[in-house]
Amino acid sequence: MHAETSPDGPEHHPEWGPFGVPLFDGPEAQSLQRVGVIDIGSNSVRMVIFDGAARSPAYFFNEKILCGLGAGFAETRRLNPEGKIRALAALRRFARLAKAAEVSPLLAVATAAVRDAEDGQEFRDRVLAEAGLDIHVIDGAEEARLSAQGVLLGWPGAHGLICDIGGSSMELAELKGSGKVGQRATSDLGPLKLMGITGGKKALRAHIKAELAELTKGFPEEPGRLFLVGGSWRAIARIDMERRGYPLKVLHEYRMTPKGILDTIKYIGKTDLEELRARTGTSAERMRLVPLAAEVLRVLVRKLHPKEIAVSSYGIREGLLYEQMSPALKARDPLIEAARHSEAQSARMPGFGRKLYRFVEPLFPRAKHDKKRLIRAACLLHDVSWRAHPDYRAEVCFDNATRANLGGMTHAERVYLGLALLHRYKSSRTGTGFNAELLKLLPEDQVREAEILGRAMRFGAMFAVANPIDHGTLVYRPKRKELILTLHSDEGRDLFGEVAQARFKALAAAMGVEPIVVGAA
Repeated sequence: MHAETSPDGPEHHPEWGPFGVPLFDGPEAQSLQRVGVIDIGSNSVRMVIFDGAARSPAYFFNEKILCGLGAGFAETRRLNPEGKIRALAALRRFARLAKAAEVSPLLAVATAAVRDAEDGQEFRDRVLAEAGLDIHVIDGAEEARLSAQGVLLGWPGAHGLICDIGGSSMELAELKGSGKVGQRATSDLGPLKLMGITGGKKALRAHIKAELAELTKGFPEEPGRLFLVGGSWRAIARIDMERRGYPLKVLHEYRMTPKGILDTIKYIGKTDLEELRARTGTSAERMRLVPLAAEVLRVLVRKLHPKEIAVSSYGIREGLLYEQMSPALKARDPLIEAARHSEAQSARMPGFGRKLYRFVEPLFPRAKHDKKRLIRAACLLHDVSWRAHPDYRAEVCFDNATRANLGGMTHAERVYLGLALLHRYKSSRTGTGFNAELLKLLPEDQVREAEILGRAMRFGAMFAVANPIDHGTLVYRPKRKELILTLHSDEGRDLFGEVAQARFKALAAAMGVEPIVVGAA
């Protein structure tokens, strides 16, 4: 039996805590294994196969071909002939791969290029005949809704505006903060269509300004956050990272200020595109769209005045996965569900992470929900990298946390989680290959707290391999600067051997308190 779930999330469960009973192994989640999505866009054709058992999407397969179906559309109103040939070849391959991987369901959707082209239906008929794929063409409003749902997959309860740019269109959607998608609108502001605007830069900017004035009618002014979805936005974000010397090369949840992004747009205008392409690893096909996308983003930021801009790697494809989820699964924390799934798959003793969390929880009496979820995630993940070579285990743990394809975490939270897991296996960061520049993303007090969490997990995992709270409990008295371990039985006293004693003292030293043991022989 699963705990009942309210619209605000799972109820507090006496055994499993505020995050509820895991759903990843329930029938509703198991039915999402091997969900396939084929996204036929104006610039790219991509197939993703999700291992959807966890609330945070795992990419079993992910392949993209930049076919440019929408190239030249402004002049011909038809799909690019070369692009059709490449797209058909890719779709035949994808259909065979999906069959071999036993994908079910396999969803094929097409957006602006196929939707608007005179030969769009002809192309769909040919795909059905040659690849056996029945393509569902979605309109602009549906494209905006699915993109917004993709953002909700990574940010449950997100609020603000999402802006999804494709090759031939651009969509806006409102996120109301309650898991609901509000107003939606679409435009022709995709870079491939903007290539057809004549009259030079002045005419281009006037066109963009007029289109955006129409597109943004009725949307909230000055949204708190603008979520950017789409390959051209991600390419601009990579350039922003390069310009700033940003140390964590993870695009999802990357944050920018309006001033920062406008500075990057100026930087793009005065820097050689081939040089930028080489430095950021961007494809030539994508880079040629960047200057036009940057012009759109410049006007958009000045028009909307968002307080913050965030990059989402999740869009239509993830929105289609989200669509398949039950309300109970949608309400779950993606980080916690993914961590539970990882523990069940890879830990030596699945289920121990929950017990470890209860053991170390008293050390963080003032932790609010956002911090408790990080502590719980760390405890769930504390042992999933145990197969790594001992000399590199701490480094692997850090890299897995900071670079994993996980939703529901800011970059600062990634570094916090990574540091905690590093110190689960190693007392010092010296010799781990740790990039000290990453510490700039985390306040100093949080760096110290993550280290304390790591040392606490290191002690708890060594003290007892089953359920440490059965043998001893921790009490933290910050005013007295004391850390008290109370041993409950002869078994607890036997378990508190020399190595456990050393790790308990190391934990107390990191906290700056006196270690006290009660009940020792």
